[in-house]
Amino acid sequence: MTRSDAQAARLDALVQAFWEDAGDAVDFAIPREAEGKRRALRAMMNIRMPAPVDEAVLAVQDAYLRERAREKGIVEATGIPTVGESLHSSAPHADQIAIWQGDITRLAADAIVNAANDAMLGCFVPLHSCIDNCIHTYAGVQLRAECDRQMRALRAKHGPGYRQPTAVPMLTPGYNLPARHVIHIVGPIVDGELTASHERALADCYANTLDMCAQNGLASVAFCCISTGVFRFPADRAAQIAADTVTSWLDAHPGKLARVIFNVFSDRDRALYEAIYGG
Repeated sequence: MTRSDAQAARLDALVQAFWEDAGDAVDFAIPREAEGKRRALRAMMNIRMPAPVDEAVLAVQDAYLRERAREKGIVEATGIPTVGESLHSSAPHADQIAIWQGDITRLAADAIVNAANDAMLGCFVPLHSCIDNCIHTYAGVQLRAECDRQMRALRAKHGPGYRQPTAVPMLTPGYNLPARHVIHIVGPIVDGELTASHERALADCYANTLDMCAQNGLASVAFCCISTGVFRFPADRAAQIAADTVTSWLDAHPGKLARVIFNVFSDRDRALYEAIYGG
């Protein structure tokens, strides 16, 4: 059996298993074409509540997602040029900071950062394009189960109404992602005018994440653009706060991190960071 045949067989098995697991939660027939099957599987993973999974199904899922990572192309964090190399930047720590545009689920770093909501269980909207949905999809169902385990422990400690506060990071394994870990963090939500409180909270997101990396011996981390999507933080100001906070943290913690990557998805966000480091 070829590699592609084996992957097709895994996909068929997973679509059937998750379709049976979902029961009345899905109202569609299993598609016939490969892309339709991939979308159906992702949708069913997105809506699945945290619950045990049959070990045989889990093994197939893990093999499928690891092959998907290989198909998409794994990008080693240490291979991304620093801003000193790519932009000839003379900014502080230009030999430690990098900008990379692309799908964060392809990055093989010690940690990638997930812009989470305060329930910390991922995005339940089928096929939604947010980073929370993408990370949970390609990590596998174990990630939601681990987030749920940690949130249950926090609710037992703080009360049943506990929600994760802004700028308090949570560390989990990366499971089937190329990244070893995921750091989930809730960014500030901007309703109306941007305030100094919003700016302090965003800076805390970056600083507290870097603290968590240092405390856990993680040498490389890739930040998404925290709060700039549906949380409505202005992208230009967010980029400057991110850059300033990382610089201040690296100043205060020499030797603690080898590589900090600003992962951007849009051309606009890439231009914002390049202007900061190359201007």
